[in-house]
Amino acid sequence: MDYQTIGLTVEEGVAVLTLDRPSVMNALNTQMRAEITHALRNLDAAARVLVITGAGRAFCSGQDLGDAGSANATDLERVLRDEYVPMLLALRDLEVPSIAAVGGAAAGAGANLALACDVVIASEEAHFTQAFTRIGLIPDAGGTWTLPRQIGSARAMGAMLFADRIPARQAADWGMIYEAAPEADFEERWRARAAQLAQGPTLAYRQLRAAMRDSAESGFEAQLAREAQLQGICGRSRDFKEGVVAFVEKRAPRFEGR
Repeated sequence: MDYQTIGLTVEEGVAVLTLDRPSVMNALNTQMRAEITHALRNLDAAARVLVITGAGRAFCSGQDLGDAGSANATDLERVLRDEYVPMLLALRDLEVPSIAAVGGAAAGAGANLALACDVVIASEEAHFTQAFTRIGLIPDAGGTWTLPRQIGSARAMGAMLFADRIPARQAADWGMIYEAAPEADFEERWRARAAQLAQGPTLAYRQLRAAMRDSAESGFEAQLAREAQLQGICGRSRDFKEGVVAFVEKRAPRFEGR
């Protein structure tokens, strides 16, 4: 597919999906959502990690409010159901880990797209805003599910009601994101993290992500049983055998992702 609103490259196991509408701070329109969904569903088999980042001075400013004409002409329920839900489920269902590399603003649905990734690494110059109430809406794109689980209901409620800008350092301190890196080191940092995952035990990462998803809804005993099941899969993998041999031989493992 010839993408017009995103860029997609795969190199040495690292797929980088770049939101590429910098003139509107990478705002999400219908075409961009369709292209992201297509790219996620058809990710190159060589990819062992996905990075989502933004072109220009922002990660993503959220929904493009000019995309469908006037506010009165926009059926937001349909847009969310038919465009956002497939995109976010495609991200959740990836076979490989995902990193959001956030430089600059991540607002509204753009913030929640980032937070739906497995790991968020942000520049210290970046910030996150649940901007929805500023225009009379509620948070969407999974925000009401994701944010309370990351930072607790009290902070999530405040962030959503007041629509405050949350700097990356504060977001890291709250547990909203994994890491805030100095601007000068930001790209080097997320690329190094992506390369680390691309060289890692991809099958184990897949089972880890499944276990973490299940834990949100599971009781303790059910989660123990799920861990045992998924660990059995990992224990039969080539990567586990390689990891044990490498440990005994006191060398770095050479994981194949299977």
